Amino acid sequence: MRPLYWDFMIENIWVIARGIPYSIEIAVIALFFGFFIGLITAIARMYKVPVLNQISSIYIAIIRGTPLLIQILICYYGIPRLLQYINYVYNLNFNINSIPPIFFVFFCFSIYTGSYLSETIRGCILSVDPGQMEACYSVGMTTTKGMMRVVLPQAMISAVPNIANQFIGLIKDASLAFVIAIPEILGQAKIVAGRSSKFLEAYIVAAAWYFVICWICQRFINIIERRINRQQKKA
Repeated sequence: MRPLYWDFMIENIWVIARGIPYSIEIAVIALFFGFFIGLITAIARMYKVPVLNQISSIYIAIIRGTPLLIQILICYYGIPRLLQYINYVYNLNFNINSIPPIFFVFFCFSIYTGSYLSETIRGCILSVDPGQMEACYSVGMTTTKGMMRVVLPQAMISAVPNIANQFIGLIKDASLAFVIAIPEILGQAKIVAGRSSKFLEAYIVAAAWYFVICWICQRFINIIERRINRQQKKA
């Protein structure tokens, strides 16, 4: 059994680190768009909005019931086929090959994140005292204004820990993007390993980078949570 090639790991630690911006970018964009998708679907389900409620329920069931890896592959191979069909039906000339692969990752991860944040946001909204909305009605606010100005700000405070944990999960899930040749951390590790056949060493370095990034994020999240708890105690 051969020993680990420590020199190789040290030599390539910053090469593999080139994938960090991709991993963080995927997580940030997915969380941003996923939040709004989750908010819309949560409200649609809470208030039983016709049609949108049924669509939201089916969407959540499908996304949460299938692996993210399969969703990425379906998006990567399915969206171009759909665009080809649209080109054919409407006699368009959209250049499908001009779409960068990372677009499919952004789209798929946003849809995936929205399905999970939907339940998080819905639970946090329901945790707010119903009397808050009744108070809004008593001063002449509409449901929309009461939700935006009173209920949602309180609900979002409760949602911070879950949203933050979702972000950390997205950083790790971004490793799946390598299947469509996105050079994030794991993708960079596979490139380095493919040139040298030192797969174990490359994967150890990649795991170390994931650990460091997630540890830093967790520390930052803990600081935010402590500040929120202090503010709530003062209030």
